[in-house]
Amino acid sequence: MSNIRNFALSGAAAAALVWGGSAAAQPASNVGELVVTANSLEETLPLELAKLGSDVAVIGSETIRNNSYIDPSQALQMQTPGLYLAPQAGPFSYVDISLQGSRSGDVLWLVDGVRINNRLYTSTSPADTLPASMIERIEVLKGGQGLFYGTQAAAGVINVVTRAFSDKPGGEITVGGDTNESVRLNGYGRGAVGKHQFVAWASKDQSQGYRTFDVIQPSVTKLKRSYDVVSGGLKYGYNFTDDLRLQAQVQHTEAELAYPGARLTAESHNDRNEDIIAARLDYTPDGPAQFYLKGYYHDWDTHYTTINNVPGRPGEFNVVDRETFWGYNDYGLNAMVKLRLHRGFEYDLGYDFQRYKGRDDVLLIGEQSEEVHAAIAQVRTTEDLIKNARLAAGVRHNKTKNTSATIWNVSGRYDIGDNLYVEGVGGTSFILPSAEQLFAIDPCCAAGNPNLEPEKSLNLNASVGGKLAALQGVTWQLTGFARRIDNLITDVPSDLPQFPEGLYMNAEGRVKVTGLEALASAALTPDLRLEASYTYTRAREKGSTQQFIRIPTQLAKASLTYAPAMRPYGASVSAIWTGNVYQNVTSFGRRNYGDYVVVDLAAYVFLDGQRRHHKVTARLENAFDKTYATRINSGLIDNSTQRFLFRNLGTPQTFHLNYSYAF
Repeated sequence: MSNIRNFALSGAAAAALVWGGSAAAQPASNVGELVVTANSLEETLPLELAKLGSDVAVIGSETIRNNSYIDPSQALQMQTPGLYLAPQAGPFSYVDISLQGSRSGDVLWLVDGVRINNRLYTSTSPADTLPASMIERIEVLKGGQGLFYGTQAAAGVINVVTRAFSDKPGGEITVGGDTNESVRLNGYGRGAVGKHQFVAWASKDQSQGYRTFDVIQPSVTKLKRSYDVVSGGLKYGYNFTDDLRLQAQVQHTEAELAYPGARLTAESHNDRNEDIIAARLDYTPDGPAQFYLKGYYHDWDTHYTTINNVPGRPGEFNVVDRETFWGYNDYGLNAMVKLRLHRGFEYDLGYDFQRYKGRDDVLLIGEQSEEVHAAIAQVRTTEDLIKNARLAAGVRHNKTKNTSATIWNVSGRYDIGDNLYVEGVGGTSFILPSAEQLFAIDPCCAAGNPNLEPEKSLNLNASVGGKLAALQGVTWQLTGFARRIDNLITDVPSDLPQFPEGLYMNAEGRVKVTGLEALASAALTPDLRLEASYTYTRAREKGSTQQFIRIPTQLAKASLTYAPAMRPYGASVSAIWTGNVYQNVTSFGRRNYGDYVVVDLAAYVFLDGQRRHHKVTARLENAFDKTYATRINSGLIDNSTQRFLFRNLGTPQTFHLNYSYAF
């Protein structure tokens, strides 16, 4: 993982990654293969935003493979500074996310630029079917990114980039497992025939899982949280000319994901079926105009089954849901034009259309549909105007059937010298209430409120950083961040009998989130690198002395990586400390379930030395077997009106072992 900064985009990395380059290099399986990408305005947008002052972090494929991560959540949890991520039940599960003090619904998830968040929920449920084996890299853009990415990017964007094209034929097959009775098999291949390029991948991840609660009732007979995920994808690229390129892709996933409870559960699982289809035309000459045009379709269906035991009556069952449907589909069109009409300035003009439809027969949300049209404009300076500086300003107008909103964004970066820079990004965002927040009817959860107003926020990220001239290989950055939110949507307790589990409401007054993030990286030797980060967050309602629930006050991460270029082996240690995290628990009040440290150890070795075809990777997850909670809740004791407290447990000590053959 590394932060993308202009001072770091030098040499081969700069030639490979910055706008206008012809290749992005992340050697596949360390065999020296050049991974080629197109000159796409969409693909290089995160790097452009980094040059304009946005804070962008990238987790590369090498980090993901060398640490034997199973899904993107594991990589994000351990490797991304400032990002708190707590999986509720291990891999392929819902997660709580806080990026610089945000809530989960403030962060937009993308797969190759296709949004996978949905308007039914603010949860991260669409992200729980993404296997790590398909990933080329993960890009994390921090701060408000609504200008180019839309309403749910109020606090940032996570873009999962799948396997890249290559002109050189090759691929890899991996088999592995872990001590939670898991097995995995995945592979990919890629190559080119003339002007045609291909990438194909497939994977299967299956596990019996682990016991996810520290306290359960005798009525529970489904004790472990299992998963079975099968995914496959195909990409096709065709170069009409050096400047005109077509790319199309399809990805299909089927999954059975178990979600046992702390009481009653005999069987509870989601059967997922997901398709992502996209096509993009890129025109990227060296002249005054470039553009891309993209269409996409995302279909996500679930059939939900919950069968409960009847306390005190062995063999009797209560069928709550049997293959009950909930799902949605999105399709849309994106277009962007970059204009270089004269020296000193660039202009980006864009159009974004999204059509959404979904329903939930579990939460009793009737079919909902929505169309969003957005017009985007941004002006950027170049170094022809101001040496060593880049500035940008833009607006986006969003319009739906019932509402419209215009947001703005300004950003910039100035290199004071070779060893010091300042940068920042600020602007506004808005978030529409989800269908769950508007219409949900479920005895387990807060009730929907159709009178909710959209959230509006003002955000600012400002950073100073650079290199330490006296210590070669040491970089640092300090970032202050702040968000001011009006009409924040939250679930609140209710004394009304028709809303026993609370009601979604707009918070009174403004909510403020402020914080500080510190990053440091040091090349201790040519083969040994240390990275560390610390984040402090203060997120409170006006007049309150209490931190918002499920947002940690402090977070620290560190990793030490030994990766000698001339040796066929390497190792790493990664650690994360999560400070205080609070939850309001029925009958038990406000509870802290944070303040814990989790450490991972990982190593890899190529069995055939420098030929690097046969590779073994291993990871000892939660190496010291720390028992910690990812969420806390309460439920009724069997055959009683009294409640008990229980915790969702993080993954226990788990040993992962994989073997890969690269060809």
